[in-house]
Amino acid sequence: MYPALPKSYKRAYPFKLGTTSFIYPDHITPNIKMLGPYLDEIELLFFESQPAGMPSRQEIKQIRQLAKDFDLTYNIHLPLDISLGAPDPSKRLTALKTIKQIIDLTIPLAPSTCTLHLPYDEAGFESEQIKRWQELIRQSLEQLIAAGIEAESISIENLDYPLEWVEKIISDFNLAVCIDLGHLIVNQFDIQAAFNRYYQRTVIIHLYCAESRHDHLSLDKLSPVNTDIIMPILKQFKGVVSLEVFSYDRLVSSLNFLEKCWFS
Repeated sequence: MYPALPKSYKRAYPFKLGTTSFIYPDHITPNIKMLGPYLDEIELLFFESQPAGMPSRQEIKQIRQLAKDFDLTYNIHLPLDISLGAPDPSKRLTALKTIKQIIDLTIPLAPSTCTLHLPYDEAGFESEQIKRWQELIRQSLEQLIAAGIEAESISIENLDYPLEWVEKIISDFNLAVCIDLGHLIVNQFDIQAAFNRYYQRTVIIHLYCAESRHDHLSLDKLSPVNTDIIMPILKQFKGVVSLEVFSYDRLVSSLNFLEKCWFS
């Protein structure tokens, strides 16, 4: 038996509070059963593109029923091992097929968003290399939309390069944004500036602590400086906040820290 969360956080905040589908060392469905009574939303992790890791259509039906049972919603994290901007055409094609497959599979779950990484695959940082990468992403997105995927259903997550690099792409295709606060912290980007610039398009925030080589740490590891920046941001946010941690202990510590800061 896994330990349950100590209390319910449903509708406790102006935003929907969620966490990942890998808090307990088990498959997606057992995690949902344990977490569903206590949180507003679950981030379903599809970190690997291998078909063996995908739920069956029968499992999707069960996951959909659990959402009704627990008054729960979902968001999807698309795989990390794909790239719409890869120089290799076969890798871009694999990325397109994978994204469409997962979105088609999870449509019955009515996810709030499908979060996508756009990794920078070029060897250097010359302006021509960046432009080439941007053009490949544009071509891939055009193909994705032509295949019937709604651009608004996809949120682009900030990574280890300035999100400004893909800002025009996001705007032109009317994509949403996922602000990952841990990535902002570890890359020493300006948290407040990023939120101010993209909050109108931001539908989900990934919230956790990150330090140099360590990330997805519990929130109680946040520095006082970053805590003082992040809490006012959360106070004005109405989307989804996903505590992006991957263990029970880190989740409970994060929930306790968030509650303490919120009501202090």
